[in-house]
Formats: sequence, C-alpha cells, structure tokens
Amino acid sequence: MRLPLLLTTALSAAFLAAAPVLFPAPAQAQEGKTFRYAYRVDPASLDPHALAETFTLSWLGQVYEPLVGRGKKLELVPALATTWEQPEPNVWRFHLREGVKFADGTPLTADDVVFSLQRVKKDGSDMAYTVASVTDIKKVDDLTVDLVMAKPNPILPVQITSTYIMSKAWAEKNGATAPASVKAKVENFASTNANGTGPFMIASRQAGVKTELVPNPNWWGEKSSNVDKVVFTPIQSDATRVAALLSGEVDMVYPVPQQDVARIEGNDGTKVIKGSELRTMMLAMDQHRDELQNSDAKGKNPLKDKRVRQAIYQAIDMNAIRDRIMGGTSHIAGTMIAPGINGYDPKLDDRAAPYDPEASKKLLAEAGYPNGFTFTMDCSNDRYVNDERICQAIVGMLGRVGLKVTLNAQTRSKFFEKVLSRDTSFAMIGWQPLSYDAHSTLQDTMNTPVEKVGTYNVGNYSNPKVDELTQKIEVEVDPAKRNAMIFEAMMLDKADYGHIPVHQAGLAWGVRKGVNVVQRSDDSLELKWVSVD
Repeated sequence: MRLPLLLTTALSAAFLAAAPVLFPAPAQAQEGKTFRYAYRVDPASLDPHALAETFTLSWLGQVYEPLVGRGKKLELVPALATTWEQPEPNVWRFHLREGVKFADGTPLTADDVVFSLQRVKKDGSDMAYTVASVTDIKKVDDLTVDLVMAKPNPILPVQITSTYIMSKAWAEKNGATAPASVKAKVENFASTNANGTGPFMIASRQAGVKTELVPNPNWWGEKSSNVDKVVFTPIQSDATRVAALLSGEVDMVYPVPQQDVARIEGNDGTKVIKGSELRTMMLAMDQHRDELQNSDAKGKNPLKDKRVRQAIYQAIDMNAIRDRIMGGTSHIAGTMIAPGINGYDPKLDDRAAPYDPEASKKLLAEAGYPNGFTFTMDCSNDRYVNDERICQAIVGMLGRVGLKVTLNAQTRSKFFEKVLSRDTSFAMIGWQPLSYDAHSTLQDTMNTPVEKVGTYNVGNYSNPKVDELTQKIEVEVDPAKRNAMIFEAMMLDKADYGHIPVHQAGLAWGVRKGVNVVQRSDDSLELKWVSVD
C-alpha cells in the first residue's frame, strides 16, 4: 500500500574561477521578470555532496532535489519520491515520480538514486551523516528504490531532505563520480557545473562574482513563480549589500544587519521581513588533545577540565552579546537545539550557570590556573550574523578573567577547512539540523567522532552515555520515550559543559516592495516561490 507520507508525516509534525555556461537559456528567459538578489557569500561548491553548510545546500536546492522535500512551513512534502513506506522495519521504500528529467534531458531512474546515495557515502562527502544508518541501497525496479538499514530507523525520510540526487550518466561522463570535498580542497567537474532536476538551472556563473539562473524547462513541478531570470550576487560587506537594495540595484538582500533595519523600513520602496533562526550558535572546546595547541599550558590541556570549561561559560555575558551586538533580536540559548526543533524542551533552555566573572576566576584557580593561560579562538568572519564581532566580544570577556585568547577570524572556506579537520582549540560554529530533529544535533555535533558521525563535533566532546542515547533515539518510535532520551542526552552535555550554546539569531531579509518571497525559519530562499510585480 502506497501512502504519501505514512509514518513520517506524524513524526515530522511532532519533530518537525568562472565556470562555463552549462545549458543554453530558454528563449523566454530574455522576457518576463528578472529577480536580482544578494547574500553575503557565494555557494562553497556546486557539488551537492561537498559541504554540509546551510546556505550552500539551500542555494543548490534550486538546481538539485532530494527524494523528500520541505514545504513552506518546513513540513515534509513529496519531491523526487511521491510516496515512501516501510515494507519491513529496517527497509524504507521510495517510489519515484514518473516523467522526471534532469536539465540535460536525461530521464531520472532508480539507477540515479542508487548512484547518488552511494556517492554520498563515499570518502570526501560531507553529507554521509544523512544516510549513516543505511547499509545497502537497492534498485527494485526503474522507479523504486529500497534503503536498507541494519536496524530500524523511523526518521530516515526527515534526515534526507537535503540529500540531493545527481545524474549517474552525467557524473560518469564528466569524471565526477566521487564527491569533491571542500574541506580537502578537492575539485572536479561537479564543483563548477551542475545538472539537476530542480526548478532552476544555471545559465552562467562567475564564482564569487555573479551567477545567472533560468527556469528548467524540464522541471516536473507546477510553476508558481513569474520569474524568468535570476541574478545572484555575493556581497560580503553589510553596508554595500544594504546600499544595493536601497539603490534598486537588487530586489532582495539577506541577512540585514540589525542596525540597518530601520533604514530599510523607512525607505518607501523597501521593507524588512523578520523571523527567528533554527540554527544554534555554539562554542566548541578541544577536549581530546593531551596538550592544548598554541598555549603556554605546556604538557597540559586545561580544556579537559570541567572546571575550566565552566569558568569559560560563566565568563561570557550572553545578555551583553544579545543587547549590544545582536540588537536585542537573538534568543539566548540554554541548550543545543532551538525552539521549533523536534525534541526541544523549554526546561532545557535555562542557562547551566549564571554570568559570574568572579566565579570563573575561582574555578580557574581551583583547576590550577590562577593566572589563566593562552590559547587561540577560531571564528568565521563572513558566515554567521555578526560572527567576528561576537568572537571579539568573547575574547574580551575571557581576558577579564585572565584567559589570554588570540582571535583567528577567517573567511568561511578557510574556517571550515581548519575546524572540520579538528585543528582547533576553541571555536564558534553554528548547527541547524537538516532534519529539524534533535537527533541530528546529537549525532553530528555531540556524538564521539567516529566514521560518519560526530563530523561537526569539532571539540571532540565524548560521553559514552550520550553516544548510547543517540543510537537509541534514532530507532525509537514512541515520541514520549524518544523525547525523554533527548532530554537526558542534552542534560548530560549541559552538565559536562561539553559545549557552550550561545544563541539563535534573528532573521531579517530586506526586499523591494512588489517582490514576494516566502521566509522559512531555516533561512532558505526558495526561488520557485518568488514572484515580482
């Protein structure tokens, strides 16, 4: 029996260098409406399996598609699969949409799905965690694929909503059968070229400068946008990005710095759309090395001591960061998951300990560091809202309790390359579960790093009980039991000061009046829903 959303509907409700022109633009792309928008950075790669970064995956979601998608309210919706079911407890069967074609006209078949998911599991992929539970991928027939697991995984469909399907023939023809890892600085044809089944396709691209997209004439979906051409421009400078909107150079910019909201709202031709992020910013601390890198604490790693981690926690004034840097728009986080993520419990969201610099000094003295110690903090300067300013503030706050921290702020490409190889002592990083479920946060940022899990656990936090609970949560179908285990695991990390959650930032998109967009709390702009008056 084929049911459109089956078990996952209930779960989703409860959880919630210049590249060549790829394809000639359709004739109508020279007519109709043009939508011009800017974000602070460019996609890190066009390879859909190269980097698990929210913006890159969101942007590529205009060109590539998953088996299971997300709607305007982040609900599960059919995408390349129209229905899915569990014929056996450890098997998920996906029935593919008939008549789907890639942008180059090649039909989508089960062979493409099998190839793509096998590619996701290869070395170099940053998306392997989304199918970590899958042990085998089987073609049943041309339009049916089985994903087999060693043990039941009731939430698999919510885990793969950003796991994109590629053309096997195209990848083989162009030498792109393996992922081109951004972290390892690997590139292949898929890094700079794309061929998906999505509503748009890339007409031309100058990496870091401008990308033009046009509607994919082969797209299976019903067109709801009146846009016939999209021009995307990365503009890193906040001031330049806002100026481009106010001058009419672009139709939309995001994110909008809090200090510019009133200016945009006061302009007759523009407005600001506001919301809240699902991404939690956090501080990761090296709890693995026996000697802390770039530190005068020779032969020791102070961050292994819970007292030191708590001292860092209590030295940071989160209220000041919210009020002075985030303009009062952020939600101070007491836990590693945001409101709106399945498994969130407001009882978890209280801070583990109050801001108290004097308590920090006492804890450092008790741990044997009355005069503090030196270390380096890694931070991006172009990835998250006010990222470098937040890190500068934290460095200053830690300095007031005797911790002498050197800030290493870099562009996101260099930042991710460094911290994801765990070449860091102390770093600020963000995580938004692609599944919108707490299990992803546990598996990917808190589980002991091993094989394809713990990828974003850059501080190597390790608690065997958290690992055990994470495995149980993945297979538990009873929501009450599942939420109880999520609560327990999150409390263990909190008690360990394994991470320091910072906040969830506010969302602010600036748009020209007459431009209609749908703002989702995952900060994803879907071009298929954009219309221009």
